[in-house]
Amino acid sequence: MASNIDQWAYVEAEKDKANLAFEDEKQMARFELGVSVAVYKWEPLELAVQNGWGGPESAEKRDWVSAIVVDLFKNGKIVEVALIEETLLYAMMDEFETNVDDESALPIAALILDIYKQCQAEDYSTVEKLYLEWKEKQERVEVKRNIQIGNDPWNPDVSDSENDDEEEDQNDVEASVPSLVQDTDVDMDAENVEPVVDEDGFELVQKKGRKSRH
Repeated sequence: MASNIDQWAYVEAEKDKANLAFEDEKQMARFELGVSVAVYKWEPLELAVQNGWGGPESAEKRDWVSAIVVDLFKNGKIVEVALIEETLLYAMMDEFETNVDDESALPIAALILDIYKQCQAEDYSTVEKLYLEWKEKQERVEVKRNIQIGNDPWNPDVSDSENDDEEEDQNDVEASVPSLVQDTDVDMDAENVEPVVDEDGFELVQKKGRKSRH
């Protein structure tokens, strides 16, 4: 597939512009998002991050890779596919000490150039598609992680984190409830707490260490 890609394809800034950065904020934001999700698609980089080849800051280094690719357009008048590919490969070598020689960076570089051209035409369909794919992948990974954490090897029918999950679910529910209602919840463990009657005549029970209704 890489053999069909024109590595010398390029974009060039207009004569009256110093670089390829978009003046429109939406265009620039969509392009930066597109670069990020394209970089996230690069399998060697994903593998490097998962295995921590760049140290404890491997994930941050991946975001830095996206940033330096964007900088090629912010600082340059001409950007070629070959330049993007070279930037990706050098970043892998410098930050992850990994030499990628499988030509996998070339399709990613070509994709980034295509994303730029589409954003230039105010077409964000590819960016949105890639973002949704990335988001769905993240959700699948999270579900898989939760399943793995919940497995009890001694009793497969019972999750050793069941109580924790229930507590987290409860916290999520409480977080979505307005503070006014939260403050009226009854603390079943609290004793000898004087009832409080608000201005509307409702009797409230004041939680220990929390503010009563105002």
